[in-house]
Amino acid sequence: MKRTRNRVTSYDVARLAGVSQPTVSRAFTPGASITKDKRDRVLAAAKQLSYLPNSIARSLANARSNIVAVIVGDMHNPFYAESLQAFITRLQDSGRHVLAFTISDGRDCDDALMQALGYHVDGIVVTSAHLSSDLISTSQDAGIPIVLFNRRTADPALASVRCENEAGAATLARAMCNAGGREFLIIRGDPQGSTSRDRVNGFRSELEALGVAPGRVEEIDGQSSYAGSYDAVLSRFKDKVRPFPDAIFAVNDIMAIGCADALRGEFGLAIPDDIMLAGFDGVREATRAPYELTTIRQPIEVMVEKTLDLLERKQSGTLEDAGNSLVVTGELIAGKTVPAGTAAPGGDGDRS
Repeated sequence: MKRTRNRVTSYDVARLAGVSQPTVSRAFTPGASITKDKRDRVLAAAKQLSYLPNSIARSLANARSNIVAVIVGDMHNPFYAESLQAFITRLQDSGRHVLAFTISDGRDCDDALMQALGYHVDGIVVTSAHLSSDLISTSQDAGIPIVLFNRRTADPALASVRCENEAGAATLARAMCNAGGREFLIIRGDPQGSTSRDRVNGFRSELEALGVAPGRVEEIDGQSSYAGSYDAVLSRFKDKVRPFPDAIFAVNDIMAIGCADALRGEFGLAIPDDIMLAGFDGVREATRAPYELTTIRQPIEVMVEKTLDLLERKQSGTLEDAGNSLVVTGELIAGKTVPAGTAAPGGDGDRS
């Protein structure tokens, strides 16, 4: 029978490299304080002994797993895919790891949250506000903080990081009015999601302030997806009895892309010559041809950094209630789907 080779430990590496065992640990910890000479000696000794660091044992010794759970929505929405990539990159750079879950509804979110708690993660990031109070309480009792990403909630137990959704949508409403928009269509997303509601409210409120009558603003449900938006636009205009509006605002970019494909492919409309279109999120796909959307770009890197900072502060007990909700400013991307020269940041438009 083949004999099992004795496992090489960090102490074996330390003896061969002529350093202390804590120095070996620092050599394998990203960002740790250690000289280049000592790191090189440790790595050379580790290679000679075929040593691999045991991250699980290290986390048990430190009473931390160095794992952050990220529970994200539909990965068909590129905003979530780009956000998850940013979390992975940021956490790996600091020597931590991501435990990722994808969800489609509130029940899935609770299931994912329960699984994450079972891994004794250091913290949990959630992109859905559909969390049961019992599981939130369970997480608190376990000392595992939760932060909402791109969501808000009235629950004081949950910290959150989000973009200025209402202000961003208002900027797009001004741009479209300045470009001559008089009849508007809004493609809304998840009716239970705070993000969609805030963007719809921000867009509608600004139109009202600009003198646009509520009857000139219509809403349809795009289901927060490409297919949902495409089908909704097709259904809305297929009889060609009701006229097309001057401008369409989709509350996220993936729905704006679905809308653009339906308008061009099914009805032969030119954007923006025949109809204006704007989205929200600023995902990479939206900025490329043939779309080049007028949109509000959410600063994903900034939002991720602030989210992880909130997690760390909640875990250490240094987060005050007043700092529970952080709001960041989005950036207007002029694009080519609202006529050039009209989508200028900060313009108040004609309020007469």
